[in-house]
Amino acid sequence: MKTTHFVLSALAGLALLVTACSPQAAATTAPPTMAATEPPAVVPVTGEAIVNLGENDSLGSFLVDDKGMTLYLFTKDSTNTSACYDKCAVAWPPLLTTGNAVAGDGVDASLLGTTTRTDGTTQVTYNGWPLYYYEKDKAPGDVVGQNVGDVWFVVSPAGEMIGTAPTEAPATEAPATELPAAPAGPATVSLGENDTLGSFLVDDKGMTLYLFTKDTPNTTVCYDKCATAWPPLLTNGEPLAGEGVDASLLGTTNRTDGTIQVTYNGWPLYYYEKDQAPGDVVGQDVGGVWYVVSAAGEQVTTP
Repeated sequence: MKTTHFVLSALAGLALLVTACSPQAAATTAPPTMAATEPPAVVPVTGEAIVNLGENDSLGSFLVDDKGMTLYLFTKDSTNTSACYDKCAVAWPPLLTTGNAVAGDGVDASLLGTTTRTDGTTQVTYNGWPLYYYEKDKAPGDVVGQNVGDVWFVVSPAGEMIGTAPTEAPATEAPATELPAAPAGPATVSLGENDTLGSFLVDDKGMTLYLFTKDTPNTTVCYDKCATAWPPLLTNGEPLAGEGVDASLLGTTNRTDGTIQVTYNGWPLYYYEKDQAPGDVVGQDVGGVWYVVSAAGEQVTTP
């Protein structure tokens, strides 16, 4: 019996020793440093920004970043000082850098500089102009932000703003967004909607209508280049209210060229030239002055 007890005790001790020395025991617990290898959710700017040149047939050569995304200037900025913060900077993110910006082919390195923003980040400048992206540009070469609000422009290699060149399409070829200069009858105002903005005013074809916060009640200040980008909703006769539209809020105002523009709750109504299809709302919150219009006749802000 003593011999049996001794053998069993020895075997038990050997089993404990083998278990303690086994490499599998350590493998059940992950090393605490593994999580550190995962990248952060938001990658900060960690290097020098590169400014290159892009081009298209309408605008010629203009500044882009190293991925080909278009860069813009803001005419309300002053030399080496940005005036674009808060909501403006959400729509127009600054081109940031952690060192001196680098000039690509065709870019004048002597015109590159930086400015310190109020949050301590460093923004690239060119010829004194702080540079920005536009949130609605989705791919390299997009220039959706060109001439937005008549204050945002692409930037030439010389560091000057580039105005929008006139379209050279044949006179017989009408653009997709062409609107009748002289309506044959009364305009109809209806309601459209989307998940983000809710219900808003549209015309009888579903094209979005906008108000301009610089207008005064029943008086437009949008003419010339402004009216090219933001064509007025014209009518020949009293405008008609579609379903959900308050007919008592509809009215008209006489423009300086003698045409009659539709108003709603005193706001002159406009299209946006960059809206291409019914339901498009590319003009929403452009320049912080253009907004879609609610059924109550108020500006609808983006949530």
